[in-house]
Amino acid sequence: MQRVATANESGTRISYSRAIRRGEVIEVSGTTAPGADAFEQAQAALEIIRAAVEDLGGGRGDIVRTRMFVVDIPAHADAVGRAHGAFFADVMPTTGMYGVTALLEPWMLVEIEATALLYE
Repeated sequence: MQRVATANESGTRISYSRAIRRGEVIEVSGTTAPGADAFEQAQAALEIIRAAVEDLGGGRGDIVRTRMFVVDIPAHADAVGRAHGAFFADVMPTTGMYGVTALLEPWMLVEIEATALLYE
């Protein structure tokens, strides 16, 4: 099993990895990132996800599923969806977008998880 560590103190405090590869499956933990709005936060989170998958031998095209957790979904769903759509326009993974009341920190508007498969 291979792991990518988180780049923040929450990973140590809560005890989790950014991503884990076991065999041909990569699971990426819920990922957040600072930004001025939900669109920028989603873009930055997706880049962190891409880097984690690449660190474990995969690529953006290997991502087959994402899950987006959005605070105040009526206000932010479109922005998060636009960021996701631009990032995955040619990949089109399966996905779900879920409205949540809050995330770990008050500034967080979106958290994204991903699964990548490296076999075909």
